[in-house]
Amino acid sequence: MALSLAISPCPNDTFVFDALVHGRVPGAPPVEVTYADVDVTNTAAERGAFDLVKVSFAALPWLLDKYHLLPCGGALGRGCGPLVLTRGDRTDLSGATVAVPGDRTTAYLLFRLWAAGQSPARIEVVPFHEIMPGVAAGRYDAGLVIHEARFTYHRHGLTALVDLGEWWEADTGLPIPLGAILARRGAVDPQAAAGWIRESVRQAWADPAASRDYVLAHAQEMELDVVDRHIGLYVNEFTADLGDAGFAAVDALLGRAADAGLVPQTSSSRATAWTS
Repeated sequence: MALSLAISPCPNDTFVFDALVHGRVPGAPPVEVTYADVDVTNTAAERGAFDLVKVSFAALPWLLDKYHLLPCGGALGRGCGPLVLTRGDRTDLSGATVAVPGDRTTAYLLFRLWAAGQSPARIEVVPFHEIMPGVAAGRYDAGLVIHEARFTYHRHGLTALVDLGEWWEADTGLPIPLGAILARRGAVDPQAAAGWIRESVRQAWADPAASRDYVLAHAQEMELDVVDRHIGLYVNEFTADLGDAGFAAVDALLGRAADAGLVPQTSSSRATAWTS
């Protein structure tokens, strides 16, 4: 039977999963892919909709009863955090309308931790591709963006009020935990799934050209240099293995958020993961 997989159409995901999706990983089953923004996959995972699924680390407290956290395939790193963008020299978000890409995204959780003490007037969940144009047009006072937006926001005449990754790293010394790969309990062997994903990552690094057509087909008209910078930033040593620093970053994020009353208390990510 085919394995159901949900990932984003972003270059880091298509680069990582190219070999698995296209049947080049020995021993792996056929894969049926759904491409969706992470806010959609976070919600779908609550229903147990997919066997393997890319979600926000911020959503884990609602998902670990149904899924194993895999120690590979996700998105963590340094210098790759979300940005809060504005049109001018605003220094505070009190009274502002802020567009965000999802209410259970890691980006929004980092934003809430950073913005403690500020009082935005309204938070609106907006499809990612509409955020920068919406801020530029004045529909929103600020926007929370991720991924390739850090390379392109200047084109919209926008200013970065804060780099939440820099803020997080300066405060914790840890990488930014953005997106996780989960395996549905009872539906897929997490040890086998981790092996398939690691082999897919190995092949992607060994022959980057093999995935190029697939990546570009889903890159939403992204320029080639932006695609390459995107992959170079978000596919890194943590993609192959979370390791001690990766798990510490996840636990720090969820622990701080739980202490602030933003997410339910949960067991440590390492305790609920398949980690071999």
